[in-house]
Amino acid sequence: MDLNAALENLKTKHVLVTGGGGFIGSNLVEFLLKNGVKVTVLDNFSTGKPENLEEFETNPLFHCIEGDITDSNVCTSVVQNVDVISHQAALGSVPRSIEFPHKTHDVNATGFLNMLHAAKEAGVKRFVYASSSSVYGDSAISPKHIGSEGKLLSPYAVTKRLNEEYAAVYARLHDMETIGLRYFNVFGPKQDPNGVYAAAIPKFIDRMMRGDKITIYGDGEQTRDFTYVKNAVKVNVLALATENDRSFGCAFNVACGAYFSLNNVVETIKQELVKFDRFNPDTTIEHGPERPGDIRDSLADVSRTEVALGYADLHVFEAGISEYLELLCKQ
Repeated sequence: MDLNAALENLKTKHVLVTGGGGFIGSNLVEFLLKNGVKVTVLDNFSTGKPENLEEFETNPLFHCIEGDITDSNVCTSVVQNVDVISHQAALGSVPRSIEFPHKTHDVNATGFLNMLHAAKEAGVKRFVYASSSSVYGDSAISPKHIGSEGKLLSPYAVTKRLNEEYAAVYARLHDMETIGLRYFNVFGPKQDPNGVYAAAIPKFIDRMMRGDKITIYGDGEQTRDFTYVKNAVKVNVLALATENDRSFGCAFNVACGAYFSLNNVVETIKQELVKFDRFNPDTTIEHGPERPGDIRDSLADVSRTEVALGYADLHVFEAGISEYLELLCKQ
């Protein structure tokens, strides 16, 4: 099934997006609404932003519920009268999980189980959820493929692995159509550059535009499979609509199958900002100590995602960063 066919399928459905006020969630909500799909969002706005959803408030296909997935009663209520679920709600960041493991577990593990079980009780079979490349842990195998997981390196990674195990069990026990999406370093519009736990790319961009100091932890030669958010949106839509029953109970890599070092990313962003006359020459770059729990190199094998879900025609890093920065520089 291609993207157009998936959208036609979803136009007959009511989609629940948990964490719809967050970065990936709000981009998914925007895409679904623009294509005529009915969407309800559940978010407690602890990390998501109400302003990410403001433009949709007058859309008759849109409804937003403020609530917390750690409250099982909220989960039971919100799944009524929905057909499929995209579970994006989570507390991100490896460093935050190391500092606050209990809160990470409450949201990412207990909250996940609350939503999964509520869906099962309500008879909502299709449950697509956000996993993470962190489940590969210290695996030195490259590119990363399902089955090459190593020892986990953070509480965040533990919760994401647990999500996959719960989803697989519910698929087997209750015939649920669960699909996990292992995101690899997603970036793009609506990603928050602020805060100690902000992701690298929006933080780099913000500081280069302001002329502030950029800190790269380690030597900067660690690599990531940076993935433009349009790819994450596409694979969610494909997973919500797929008719391939062999994908149920499984997890899939969401990336581009190409890697870039942090040093290379910083230089690429600089050159793009120079092109838009938005690079501040007061910007300085320093290197700090490596962060505990960080993976040295991360490259994805997306062949399984291509075959099972029709994941194709991707936005590669260079095109994604150019589009992202053009949008930012027009603001």
